[in-house]
Amino acid sequence: MSGIEPIEFRPSPAPTLGVEWELALVDRESRDLVNAAAPLFDLIAARGIERADRIHKELLRNTVELVTGICTTTAEAMDDLGRTLEQVRTLTDELGIDLYGAGTHPFAEWSAQQLTEGHRYAELIERTQWWGRQMLIWGVHVHVGIDDRDKVLPIIDALLHYYPHLLALSASSPMWAGQETGYVSNRAMMFQQLPTAGLPFQFRTWPEFESFVHDQKTTGIIDHLNEIRWDIRPSPHLGTIEVRVCDGVSNRRELAALVALTHCLVVDLSRRMDAGERLPQMAPWLVQENKWRAARYGLDAIIIQNSACEERLVSDDLADLLVRLAPVAEDLGCTDELASVGEIVRRGASYQRQRAVYAVSGDQRDVVASVVAELD
Repeated sequence: MSGIEPIEFRPSPAPTLGVEWELALVDRESRDLVNAAAPLFDLIAARGIERADRIHKELLRNTVELVTGICTTTAEAMDDLGRTLEQVRTLTDELGIDLYGAGTHPFAEWSAQQLTEGHRYAELIERTQWWGRQMLIWGVHVHVGIDDRDKVLPIIDALLHYYPHLLALSASSPMWAGQETGYVSNRAMMFQQLPTAGLPFQFRTWPEFESFVHDQKTTGIIDHLNEIRWDIRPSPHLGTIEVRVCDGVSNRRELAALVALTHCLVVDLSRRMDAGERLPQMAPWLVQENKWRAARYGLDAIIIQNSACEERLVSDDLADLLVRLAPVAEDLGCTDELASVGEIVRRGASYQRQRAVYAVSGDQRDVVASVVAELD
């Protein structure tokens, strides 16, 4: 279509991995959030630490994000994050603060949180106002390299079948502003309130996606492509699909399980396309319902499996999915990590562990302490 700017997708020759892990900063005494990112980054700059490029600022000063380089396996990504985490913890120990890995904080007040300096963040809050200020949320983003632009949109559509699996496993945000919300992932419900966030639209062709982006820019909804904050989105400049479904995660073992599952799902779908298969799609209204069910019920969600509206308990479907993906995991060198997905189901997801702590003590500060204690 005339006047529409092409969006170049830079293919990745191999299904590489990149992981972004958001962590909150909490006070060791009160267990409340603390706006300590500025002094933390001052220390990072003053010490000239070698992995400074792996440590990023985020929207609020109560957050730090650890990112990997380009990795080939889940184990490599976890090692990368582990080395960065070790350096960051040395500095947070010095500042008397802890790192906290969950989708929300149980009792923090949004009005006490400070915005990170930067025109991009100020513009976001100016536009989104109350909902933008409510974004006391943390998540995990996984990039997987794609070798062909024309695979990107079909794979994203097919990945939506597995949205509830990823969210149920990672759900870690059952409490908000001192209240038990009744949801296991309040983060998923909160984040979709932003105007460009939530579930991705489904497009048949790359030019349709380009036309959509053109409309978004023409009407001033976005200035840059990365302002489309979908739960699963293309990252054309990196040559990846970015899966942003998961809540914040408290430890590297569970993070490895989620990364491995994501890696295997994307590679499996890519291979099926290579074999000539037309990947299945699900109607947007069914995808939306599955997201809600996973955010509400977690591993107890009964999910819609296909366009025929067949339903199944998500944990039962996960068990079969792990068996089906086992050969892919072997090829990708993540057999152990994929198998550990089952441990989350058996041990209980983060939301279940948080609720168990609160049921015993009745003190949400103990919930924060339990999440902090899991970090490794």
